[in-house]
Amino acid sequence: MTRHIYRCPLRWSDMDAFGHVNNVVFLRYLEEARIDFMFRLAPGDGSPSFSGGSVVARHEIEYKRPLVHRHEPVVIESWVTKISAASLTIAYEVKDAEGPSQIYVKASSVVVPYDLAAERPRRISAEEKSFLLKYLDDADEGALAA
Repeated sequence: MTRHIYRCPLRWSDMDAFGHVNNVVFLRYLEEARIDFMFRLAPGDGSPSFSGGSVVARHEIEYKRPLVHRHEPVVIESWVTKISAASLTIAYEVKDAEGPSQIYVKASSVVVPYDLAAERPRRISAEEKSFLLKYLDDADEGALAA
């Protein structure tokens, strides 16, 4: 299984009154990593994959330790834990880029491909599924739904 790696810079405005990155900001970090991951297959090479849109149906976040501002970015590793006909689940770890890795957040998102013109969810295409399978953690039981 391959993991997608996204280096996410920390911004001074990400801090809250307690001197650490605000819990809501982590959702923005996950969004940046998810968009970077999903649009690797998107137009540019002429592929229509993921270009029609997608919506997040669910987020689950486990905050492991506080993250304070620093100049070094954090690394967000992303991978797929489940693929069904019309949704996928992406898992994330937000951690240090260098040295002994500290994990700050473990999270997952259920993403549903969406047809913006028809205003309804759509099925995952064969091309999208082929791309996602490279990132599928097959250790997760039931990762590939029929």
